[in-house]
Amino acid sequence: MCDQHQTSQDAGVGLALQRTSGLHPYDPLPVVIIGNGPSGICLSYLLSGHRPYVKAGASHPNPILHRKLQDIGGKCLLEQVNLEYLSEGLEGRSHSPLGLLLDALLRPDGDLGGPAEPLLSWRREPQHRVAHCVLGKGPVGGAWQVMEPSMVTLSLGEWMELPDLPFRDWIKKRGRQLRNNRATTRDISQYYEHYVQAKSLQEHFCSGRLVTSVRKLPLDAWKDESSDLPRTLFEVQGVWETANGEQSPFCLYAQNVVLATGASDCATRLGVEGEEPPMVFHTIRDIERALRERQLGPSSDPLLVVGAGLTAADAVLLAHRGSVPILHTFRRAVRDSALVFNQLPPLMFPEYHKVYAMMSQQPLAGGGSYRGYTSLPGHRVLHFHPEGAATLEEGATGKKRVVSISMALVLIGSNPNLSFLPDGGRGLALDPSQPVNAKHNPIDTDSFSYECMQEQGLYALGPLAGDSFVRFLQGGALGVATSLMKKQALV
Repeated sequence: MCDQHQTSQDAGVGLALQRTSGLHPYDPLPVVIIGNGPSGICLSYLLSGHRPYVKAGASHPNPILHRKLQDIGGKCLLEQVNLEYLSEGLEGRSHSPLGLLLDALLRPDGDLGGPAEPLLSWRREPQHRVAHCVLGKGPVGGAWQVMEPSMVTLSLGEWMELPDLPFRDWIKKRGRQLRNNRATTRDISQYYEHYVQAKSLQEHFCSGRLVTSVRKLPLDAWKDESSDLPRTLFEVQGVWETANGEQSPFCLYAQNVVLATGASDCATRLGVEGEEPPMVFHTIRDIERALRERQLGPSSDPLLVVGAGLTAADAVLLAHRGSVPILHTFRRAVRDSALVFNQLPPLMFPEYHKVYAMMSQQPLAGGGSYRGYTSLPGHRVLHFHPEGAATLEEGATGKKRVVSISMALVLIGSNPNLSFLPDGGRGLALDPSQPVNAKHNPIDTDSFSYECMQEQGLYALGPLAGDSFVRFLQGGALGVATSLMKKQALV
């Protein structure tokens, strides 16, 4: 067990935070949140005493939900014991009942672009605060801080907003405009940073903290007689960078831990020979660096882009703007209905349909085919060669070919990094025999509390629980906050 006197001091979380919360300096915190992206920010907002109230006389376009709301007008949503009843029957682009409920209250007719006002108002009630800290390995905003800044969001800009700070109003005040109602990743990352400041949440956030271990302790391990034994007790260890640039360990104790790390930390690999730098890379940042350092250009050998998702499309667009010759290989057929491009409206996502046209090698209106770009559908990579080549195989015929390349960018998805949990968190997943995956094998959580089914006191939010869109992950924060506040009321 860690030295108790390092519990908060080393992490910089602050004895101040614990003291202002009325806790003994070495008591375990009620809540530690791992991850400072939108999931962690939204939960911190709710735990800081900001509470949603259903507006009196609220009128919802969904007649069934409208009737249900008449009974709770003017009441706090966090205090309702019938959230399951309220969310029953709602449908939308999420499998989360609470995600659909909160979205329906914040954006009535949201999918139809209707002008309906939110049916929730927010009040700050400090007496309902729950002491907590938010640990993030990087700046506030999580993965949004490391994305290519000029990329445009897939979702509408206003669907990226957090409670009680309209994104459209925020961006107007900065003299910027949305493109097709979509924002750049730079806009979103700055909005999340501003949100923490505007809502006075910064005292709870500790950036630059890399968590390396989370383990549940037996309750008799807690020897501090100044406080009652908690129901559950977790030890959270990690490292942080001090002011002089040194790495320093930290250790925290928590009654509850919330996993909100997102799902993009570890790039999915092909698993073929030679898949290593300096030949092969796995992030958009690598091609940005290569373009900036002039390692890629019009006269270089082709860049091999592997993948048929939106990230691969972003890489194709970026390289094409730099006049870099491109070989684009992907396993599916261009007409495969499972390709994401076949699911996006062309008018709203013109840049991605341009890539789809390139993949199909359809001529531009009034012009020829895309110069410098070669589409290789139905192909897979067998081998990367250190001398600057790759062996490809066409799936339909088994025909192999060796192509010369300057570098390769493998963009076929990503997975969460849960190395700080026993066995990488597999025991928490829907299928414990497989790694945790946001799309195919998320953490198994209760649908309304988001507490892990296999571990009391441990919660999962956002992509880890299967909620991939900011618009819907806020329902998860509502569920976690409701559960934690019920626990606090019983203490």
